[in-house]
Amino acid sequence: MIIPVAHRAGQTQEYYFSVKLAEVRKLLAAGHDVINMGIGNPDMMPSDNTIQTLFQSAQQASAHGYQPYKGTPGLRTAIARYYDHTYQVSLDPETEILPLMGSKEGITHLSLTFLNEGDEVLVPELGYPAYRAVSKMIGATVNEYPLLETQGWQPDWEAMEGLVSDRTKIIWLNYPHMPTGAPATRKLFEKAVRFAHDHRILLCHDNPYSLILNKKPPISLLAIDGAREVAIELNSLSKSHNMAGWRVGWMAAAKPYVDAVLSIKSNVDSGMFKPVMDAAAEALTNSDRWHRERNAVYEGRLEAAMAFLDALDCTYADDQEGMFFWAKLPESVPSADALVDDLLYNKHIFIAPGFIFGPKGNRYIRLSLCMPKERILEAVQRISK
Repeated sequence: MIIPVAHRAGQTQEYYFSVKLAEVRKLLAAGHDVINMGIGNPDMMPSDNTIQTLFQSAQQASAHGYQPYKGTPGLRTAIARYYDHTYQVSLDPETEILPLMGSKEGITHLSLTFLNEGDEVLVPELGYPAYRAVSKMIGATVNEYPLLETQGWQPDWEAMEGLVSDRTKIIWLNYPHMPTGAPATRKLFEKAVRFAHDHRILLCHDNPYSLILNKKPPISLLAIDGAREVAIELNSLSKSHNMAGWRVGWMAAAKPYVDAVLSIKSNVDSGMFKPVMDAAAEALTNSDRWHRERNAVYEGRLEAAMAFLDALDCTYADDQEGMFFWAKLPESVPSADALVDDLLYNKHIFIAPGFIFGPKGNRYIRLSLCMPKERILEAVQRISK
């Protein structure tokens, strides 16, 4: 006898990468050398001082007990200083910052806090799958808002007006955008804040890519006048500090929003490991030079990725930011799904199909730059053969 699952378990399915990586592992077990350019899993190390702080903190007897639900004062202060230095945004570390076990956790906490069953959520038609999946698990209705490819994958604000109802509670925004790499702009954020005010909607901005291959100073949504009245920003160390497996992120918002989410979060976990928080606080002091050196590595990989895409006759925008690269397939290729499987099983190269980020992505692919330049060039050679 099998006990039936809850309805919400039927609202979603196993994450695409979970399924596909199982296929990759089978190929590896069979002796094939698979070049994985599908996953955004940083392969470079955190800074040396971050590792040393973790080690030193873990040696303290006081480090191994339960910690505050809202993180240590030291971590919250480090996040506030980071926002001041990076985005010129002033945050109160006591009331406007809530550390999270990665920003992905924040998507669930925000949804549990602000959505009732039957509420509506606006998500970009191309975007992180968790926005849709979590909303559906909560029992909310997902409405996808269009992005204008001809205008750099910016939201179609006019079309969005027609999607809003009195049940619309949250709009998800993510710039620099994943998967298209579209940069954040102050004009975009100003429009988003105005839209949220006009329609009394909570604006949730996911901001993990602002320091990766950014071509201009990074921007926080919270730098916009009026944002704190209607907006919450998620951020993390996963991509910007090479700390994906550490699971350290945070939300930044006005005190009422932080307090509301804390009421949910405190019933879900029992705080983070103190040495991880101490090390995260140290990581947030990494110098501008450290970030430039990391980006220099990504720049070299980006050149190789462009060569890979050129070999496939793909087209792409050259102003993309973040650790991924988005490209359109030539007409000769039937679909992204077909190309991904062909490359995986015939060339032993794994890339991500665009459709996993939304139906509009069927004619697109996404490359990850989390792979040494030499391996990407090897993939180019395999295609050429």
